[in-house]
Amino acid sequence: GVITAVGIDVSKYKSTVAARRPGGEVALLPFDVGHDVTGIKNLLEKLQGLDDEGSEIRIVMEHTGMYWRPVALALQQAGFFVSVVNAILIHNFSDNSLRKVKTDKADALKIANYGLTFWMDLREYSAEDETRQMLKIQNRLYERTTTTGTMLRNGLISLLDQTFPGANKLFLNEGRNSKGHVKWVDFVIRFWHKECVAALSL
Repeated sequence: GVITAVGIDVSKYKSTVAARRPGGEVALLPFDVGHDVTGIKNLLEKLQGLDDEGSEIRIVMEHTGMYWRPVALALQQAGFFVSVVNAILIHNFSDNSLRKVKTDKADALKIANYGLTFWMDLREYSAEDETRQMLKIQNRLYERTTTTGTMLRNGLISLLDQTFPGANKLFLNEGRNSKGHVKWVDFVIRFWHKECVAALSL
C-alpha cells in the first residue's frame, strides 16, 4: 500500500500540517489548524480523508515545549500512529531543500520528509513516554524548589546572626515538631531580635 508521512509543526496556538508520499508527492499542502475542538476535528477529518485512499499513515511531531501533547493524544485516541521525535534530530536532518528559510510551512514539509526517510525507525508514542516526560518536569520543579528553599534559609540564618548573635548555635539539628514546623524558624518568628528576649524578665 501507499505510505503517507504527515509532518506537524506545533506552536502555541496552532499547528501547521503537511503530508508527503514517496517520489516527492505532496499529499497535503501545508495548512494551519487551531488547537481548539474545531481545529482538531478539522485535522482528524483531513487525515481520515487520506486514510480513505487506503494509505498507511504515520504522523511525526517534534518534541519541543509542551504544546504537542494535547495534539498527539487526540490523534492517538483517534487511532493514528503518532511518533514524537527529538527536535534536534529533525533540525540536523538535511532534506536537500535549497530553501534556507525557516517558515512553519517549510518546517511541516521537512518533518513529513523526515517521516518518509526514517519510516521504519519511527517509534510509536506511548503512555510510558508521557509518564517519563511528566517525571522530568516534576523533578526539575522539585530541584528548583529545594534550591530556592536552601537559598532563603541561608539568607534568613545570616540575618538572624546579625539581629540575634549566637542564636544559630541553639539549633544544630533541624528538629521538627508534630505539626512539621522547623524549630528554629518558629524561634525566628517569635524572637527575631535579641531584645525580644532581653526585654523579658529573668
